[in-house]
Amino acid sequence: MLDRVATPEEHAELARSVGWESHFDDRLRADALAASVAGVVCVEASGRVIGAARAVGDGLQYAYVQDVMVHPACNDDGIATAMVERLLELLQPGPGTELFVGLFASDAAVGVYESLGFTTEGAVGMHRRIAVPAETPGAERPT
Repeated sequence: MLDRVATPEEHAELARSVGWESHFDDRLRADALAASVAGVVCVEASGRVIGAARAVGDGLQYAYVQDVMVHPACNDDGIATAMVERLLELLQPGPGTELFVGLFASDAAVGVYESLGFTTEGAVGMHRRIAVPAETPGAERPT
């Protein structure tokens, strides 16, 4: 396990392997990954990345576990749990402070996150997507 964010190529390959290609915008992937607060990758002896996870947020008061992906051939090896455990270690707040760590979990992953101390108690996960249409040639963009 290495303490680093996946490269755009590694991230794209893992996303393909788990069927999440549509979750990411290839034009933004490199910048989005670079903006991560922390990251972890799991690498086979051959050098192939078989798992990745990252955290986003301000890293001081708020962080969110994001993009936890494990190659399907390695799903039952405890890699996701180990990567999230390591992320939590990397996110340790300074003395006398508290860090809120949130995430969205698929139904299949809820048990993994509960085993790591995550709970839905006192919180409701919500989200909203904001999309801006691609610019049309000749159209002026509002300022």
